[in-house]
Amino acid sequence: MTPSWYDVLGVEPTASEAEIRAAWKAAIADLDPTDRRFRSANQAAEVLLDPDRRAVHDAQLAAEEPEPAHEADPVTAAASPAPTTPTTTTTTTTTDGGADTRPTAGRAPRVVPGWLLAVVAVLAAASVGLAAWLVADVRGDGESVEDAARAAQSTAERVIVPVLSFDYRNLEEDQARARSYLTPAYRKEYDKLFGVISDNAPSTRTVVTGEVLGSGLVRTDDEGTRVDVLLFVDRSTQRKDLAQPQVSYDQVTVTMVERDGDWLVDGLDTTPLD
Repeated sequence: MTPSWYDVLGVEPTASEAEIRAAWKAAIADLDPTDRRFRSANQAAEVLLDPDRRAVHDAQLAAEEPEPAHEADPVTAAASPAPTTPTTTTTTTTTDGGADTRPTAGRAPRVVPGWLLAVVAVLAAASVGLAAWLVADVRGDGESVEDAARAAQSTAERVIVPVLSFDYRNLEEDQARARSYLTPAYRKEYDKLFGVISDNAPSTRTVVTGEVLGSGLVRTDDEGTRVDVLLFVDRSTQRKDLAQPQVSYDQVTVTMVERDGDWLVDGLDTTPLD
């Protein structure tokens, strides 16, 4: 028989919401978002932490129990799983430098693929719901973990474009702007990458701009001071050897950490979507 969502999290059907949340946090604590077990644990929590969906799940389990002619099997069949959230894939980043909104001459209008908008909508909705399950906790400053996670997500949406963008005509300004959004530790890695950009961008006359299409929360720690945010970014690259700007769609996982009340980028991974 297929394990129930209770079996996935290792809790009893009588488990309280707090027990389910604790089991879910423990289950995903050491898992990468690309791990199938991470997705299964999230699906289990999605059902069991929603009173209505849990009630339906319990009713289905009860209906599938064997007739009491003999001792019932302690493992009952599971309800149909919730819709699968697209897997978050991470790879080594090729981070570029930063400029907020640089006008790129000749950038042709384009239509975002429908499949990408669908992915953005589904994942953003699922991960926003996921974050809500963490938020019963209250931090020492009285702010809920949910409030902290939302603040991290909002900041990630705002800073990712300047961090990933640059203009060959303003490289020093772009680098300085991007560095202001990074932790001291991540600035060292960023500076190495930007050094390569600075060596090549002027000769190729490269300009990179971007736009955030959507975002969602992946996970947060118990204190709400370290948050992973998934962003979908439309990036346009213009070079002297390109007749038209080259458009790419990227999935970017950004790790945000809180430092003295500010949210800073402490790492990011990108995966092209096309």
